[in-house]
Amino acid sequence: MHGQPTLQAVQMYENTYPSKRFQHTLEFLRKHVSTDESILDLGVENPFSKIMKEQGYSVENTKGEDLDLDFSSVKASEAQVVTAFEIFEHLLAPFNTLREIKANKLVASIPLKLWFSPAYRSKTDPWDRHYHEFEDWQFDWLLEKAGWEIKDRAKWTNPVKKIGLRPLLRSFTPRYYIVYAEKKPADQA
Repeated sequence: MHGQPTLQAVQMYENTYPSKRFQHTLEFLRKHVSTDESILDLGVENPFSKIMKEQGYSVENTKGEDLDLDFSSVKASEAQVVTAFEIFEHLLAPFNTLREIKANKLVASIPLKLWFSPAYRSKTDPWDRHYHEFEDWQFDWLLEKAGWEIKDRAKWTNPVKKIGLRPLLRSFTPRYYIVYAEKKPADQA
């Protein structure tokens, strides 16, 4: 995200720790990235970057800069892999950041656009808002156009323990989409 983490960002997981999402993400990461490879995780240090470190990954995070405007951390990184877990939906122009990545591997996840739910917008934290909520084909197109070739993908649901039509729909409608992509050779990008 942008800037230093806010109190809301620090407290975000206190009562709603996303265990299922983190477990799926970690399994997908393990499938494609070895602990021998260094990782640049887009966004400030967060609970999942700490989990990656606990699992033996060498992880550095960006510094909280606005990744729509400031690519310095991305350009300076020598990491072999870039991870971006629920980051691109917050950017106005994720294409630009994707083009600046020097690493040859990318593991990225996004919340999918749900037809029965509006885009997420925190009313108290201006950085905790979704400018994009992608459909899978839109995210695929973005990556392809930015010079990446998707090698693997997965989706999963995010049921909530509430009663109602939307909670019912969430029990079988995929909410998260994750991809593993490799940078296309320069002559194919």
